[in-house]
Amino acid sequence: MIQSSLSPKILVIRLSSLGDVVLTGPVYKSLKAHWPDCRVTVLVKPQFAPALKGHPGVDEVVPFDGVFAAVKFIKNGGFTHLLDLHGNLRSFLIRTLARVPNTATYRKNALARRLFVAFKVSTPGLQRHTVDRYHEALAAWGVPRSASAMSSGDYGITGQASGARNALIMQSAFLGDSLLTLPLLRRLKEILPDAKLTVLTLEKTAGVFRGTPWVDEILIDDKRGVHGGPTGPWKIADELKSRGFDLVVIPHRSFRSALIAKLAAIPRRIGFDSSAGSFLLTDTVPFSWLMHDLERNLSLTLPLGAGAAPAAGESRYVAPPPSSEKLAAMLPAGRLAGVHPGSAWATKRWLPERFVELCRRLKADGFTPVLVGGPDDKALGASIAKDCEALDLVGKTDLEDLKSLMGRMSVFVTNDSGPMHLAAASGVPVVAIFGATTRELGFFPYGPGHRVIEADLACRPCGLHGAKTCPESHFLCMRLLTVDQVHAACRDVLKGVPA
Repeated sequence: MIQSSLSPKILVIRLSSLGDVVLTGPVYKSLKAHWPDCRVTVLVKPQFAPALKGHPGVDEVVPFDGVFAAVKFIKNGGFTHLLDLHGNLRSFLIRTLARVPNTATYRKNALARRLFVAFKVSTPGLQRHTVDRYHEALAAWGVPRSASAMSSGDYGITGQASGARNALIMQSAFLGDSLLTLPLLRRLKEILPDAKLTVLTLEKTAGVFRGTPWVDEILIDDKRGVHGGPTGPWKIADELKSRGFDLVVIPHRSFRSALIAKLAAIPRRIGFDSSAGSFLLTDTVPFSWLMHDLERNLSLTLPLGAGAAPAAGESRYVAPPPSSEKLAAMLPAGRLAGVHPGSAWATKRWLPERFVELCRRLKADGFTPVLVGGPDDKALGASIAKDCEALDLVGKTDLEDLKSLMGRMSVFVTNDSGPMHLAAASGVPVVAIFGATTRELGFFPYGPGHRVIEADLACRPCGLHGAKTCPESHFLCMRLLTVDQVHAACRDVLKGVPA
């Protein structure tokens, strides 16, 4: 029988892996939102207890020391509620012997998982995320879900900066990944105000870091040249070793990045536990797809003793430079609406004819649609522009121009892409159109006031980045998204934007 309590004393059991423990974070948020004065104690394996240390929704973390010790602890603790998020025989014994008045249990669909692994028999239950199923257990207590995503404050890992004076940050991924590293650099500069911060990146993304007040030096990783091939990591490691770095922070989760840091003999190496080279690191932080990538990157400062929770204004980290004469000559007077129709992956591109109709509607609303993109999207931009009288700047702007351009935009409509993050970081309201990818991968536009348009389909996401063709051959993830939806979202985000 479920009993009401103004200030419940809740025990949560999760005796599994680090990832499973980290994913319990949103549950504590929901409990605290429903019962602000409740006390939450979590029973976990000893090696994973630090993952919850400092979580704002957890009052006590208790290392598991056997079934009978756990039962004794619970009986002596006066708990009113027990939430079993493990759901196996061991946790069944604990909750049965402890006899807490109110219990709720997570259903892990163990049989369904075995059928899927053995015979590829899929069931609807398997398509729900673990966090969703954790929250289903709370329904017995009438606790609603208060947060759908995690944040970098959901677990605490304490440490200290240890007097680092010469720090390296390694990021050799795509444009969007590089942009989402900038808040990490800002936080590192706050933690290590007297340290020199050097970024190792690719030539094509170096412009992201140039001119930012948190970067003292930029080094180029020439993956396709002198630093490429089997001996490349040793070559670049020798160059880094000579610079005497005492700390490296690695948002990039590749084995190559971790190997280079190790070969460079950098004494302290911080990265994610999901890195292919995590065993080469000295400090690791849990990686969760339920966080935005910006916040995931901020969590890398936890081993340095920093608070990783986002601060006010965290979503603004790019200051558009003054418009160049070249760009000023291209742009008309009046309000501009940025439109980015391209992507390296076909399944991340909304239909061109719908971009045409959207541009027509934006023009009718008093905006000049401005098409932007890289050189590979020139033909796409030209075909859209000729049918809707949009200003076609596709392939005509470099990264610095694009930064300046953001200072003139009233709204930015885009596929899931690097320019999407640049617009959001510049404070431009973004309407993002997601097809093959989903918000849950953590790369949606960060900050208040943005919109993501997407279809609720079981086949999404079909990959981390997308694909060249739809694996299901129907492309419904984009075909179901209408011009009416996107245009309405544009009008919605523009309500708070002055003319």
